[in-house]
Amino acid sequence: MPPVLLVVAHGSRDPRHAATVHALARRVRALRPGLRVETGFLDFNTPSVPEVLDRLAREGGPHVVEVVAQPLLLTRAFHAKADIPAVLREASERLPGLRIRQAGVLGPSPLLVGALERRLYEAGLARSDRPSTGVVLASAGSSDPEAAAVIAGIAAEWQRRAGWYAVRPAFASASAPRTEDAVRALRAEGVRRVAVAPYVIAPGRLPDRIAAGAAEGGADVLAEVLGPAPELAKLLLARYDEEGAIPSPALALHGPAS
Repeated sequence: MPPVLLVVAHGSRDPRHAATVHALARRVRALRPGLRVETGFLDFNTPSVPEVLDRLAREGGPHVVEVVAQPLLLTRAFHAKADIPAVLREASERLPGLRIRQAGVLGPSPLLVGALERRLYEAGLARSDRPSTGVVLASAGSSDPEAAAVIAGIAAEWQRRAGWYAVRPAFASASAPRTEDAVRALRAEGVRRVAVAPYVIAPGRLPDRIAAGAAEGGADVLAEVLGPAPELAKLLLARYDEEGAIPSPALALHGPAS
């Protein structure tokens, strides 16, 4: 049997978050019938990651169960570097019948940029609008400088490759600028049209803050969150394949380079 794909989500009190995670998992299953795809949450929602791993160990009985834990994260920040490895390490030590590997985070990836663009087109933009449109790439934000630098790099590369008038990073928390400030800065430069592209997977408190900032700053277009986008489902499987193809007798928390 191929390793089980365990999608590890943060969790939220907002019910839209878990609904989006489960919808994404269904899309992954549809893309690869026969692959067992489980979802687990770090907080707020059930089942928790330890609960899923406990169940897999029980079902495996005397047999070793291979698991690839895929963080549902777009950047390598605290959750990818600390929270998730700690949870997986505890489970690996407690459940010797499991062999757990942590895959790399999802971003950056051209598939994510493709999903961002499609969301902007769904919100009303056209390819012909690119030269006159400034885009605010709005992420949840992190105090980790590596994560903030990744968002800035994605914005610069997206602008260079796609031909938008500008693509500027913004953050809902921890870092600056805020979404509304990035929108105003583009407007002050004389940009004809400003669109906000949330670089987040599921709805919740921080995506709502991005939407509020877009409205406060006077953005013309606000795209939807990435959600269960087909590009995201394909990326989950690509990360799974990168890690799942590596034989490992023990817990490996390094993940592939990303």
